[in-house]
Amino acid sequence: MKIVVLGAGVIGVTSAWQLAKSGHEVTVIDRQPAAALETSFANAGEISPGYSSPWAAPGIPLKALKWMFMEHSPLIIQPRPDPAKIRFLFQMLGNCTSAAYAVNKARMVRLAEYSRDCLTEVRAETGIGFDERQQGTLQLFRSQKQLDAAGKDTEVLREGGVPFELLDVAGCLAAEPGLRDAAGKIVGGLRLPKDETGDCFKFTQGLADLAKGLGVRFRHGVRIERLIQSGGRISSVLTSEGEITADAFVVALASHSPRLLAPLGMKLPVYPFKGYSITVPITDASRAPVSTVMDESHKIAITRLGDRIRVGGMAELAGFDLSLSDKRKRTLVHSVEDLFGGAGDQSKASFWTGLRPMTPDGTPVVGRTPVPNLFLNSGHGTLGWTMAAGSARVLADVVSGRPTEIESGDLGFERYLPGRRAKGQGFRLQPVAG
Repeated sequence: MKIVVLGAGVIGVTSAWQLAKSGHEVTVIDRQPAAALETSFANAGEISPGYSSPWAAPGIPLKALKWMFMEHSPLIIQPRPDPAKIRFLFQMLGNCTSAAYAVNKARMVRLAEYSRDCLTEVRAETGIGFDERQQGTLQLFRSQKQLDAAGKDTEVLREGGVPFELLDVAGCLAAEPGLRDAAGKIVGGLRLPKDETGDCFKFTQGLADLAKGLGVRFRHGVRIERLIQSGGRISSVLTSEGEITADAFVVALASHSPRLLAPLGMKLPVYPFKGYSITVPITDASRAPVSTVMDESHKIAITRLGDRIRVGGMAELAGFDLSLSDKRKRTLVHSVEDLFGGAGDQSKASFWTGLRPMTPDGTPVVGRTPVPNLFLNSGHGTLGWTMAAGSARVLADVVSGRPTEIESGDLGFERYLPGRRAKGQGFRLQPVAG
């Protein structure tokens, strides 16, 4: 088929790659001058399937209230009036139950584990380099309460067959020697030895170049205006360079996906969670992280990317605002310096922000829509890099009419249709007929 992919972030490019591998003629359209210049540009760098968890969890409403009064809060809700934000928060609140959390986390881990296997295949097939490391992820706990609460997550990991290690302070230092000066600030950790790290921007740009060798055409600097429907199908997409026709269309526009679908009567529950990162050149490798360290108290990931340290995290609900906040930068600097003091040169740090497309249940929307030739690959939240390769494979199988290699029926838009609420799911949305 002739397929148009809308969006050239890591989700759109991996989708294009897998669709081209399946024999389709693919065109990617994006408003930016090159691939991976928005949400995929400077994320935290972690590929952590085992840590795939929904933000909506039991106890989160109370934690959110406490976070509001923290100097270095992981969650910031701007008080600006925004009906979409209020609606999203109520939907998210409906998922803060033990039953919903168990359902949501299990399917997120399922997709993320599969995605790691798919990424391994892409790496082996192409030899693509992106400052990758396969040395695990360490979630650090600064309090006994945090360590005790890890039991719920280890149950899910055990059920899913995901290897993990609960470590004391000595074990944490053995895994990450750069923490030696911070030993008195931690009580233990949860390590996932199979997790990986890598530069999402380098990977996406490299895969885009390789995709061109498969015949994928990239049309950059082209604004996407609306989808045109005819006879119950999408006939074309209207862009700043005119209409572009195809047999099928894939929406991979991250936080901007709902705006494109709304005129078709589809209420996609995706809201932008603004995140921040700094990238710091390493000056003392012995003090730097080996892989990814998750600072549980501040919900911040500290990742080694070659000769740099990427520090990323926080979730700010501020609509599509992309302004940079010095206060958020101070939180990132505090976390990395508190744990890996002296490892990098903060005076040369680059500061970035991006919008992560979050769903209320944490699970991305991958697969069909009510329109037969329109497909979705969006809503990955903070886990787009972790889930990209697997989501793209699932999407390519669905578009091509092949059985998917993992259970995917609960990943698509169908879960928002009347009567299709999954067991334990805390909300249900009904698309308007159109």
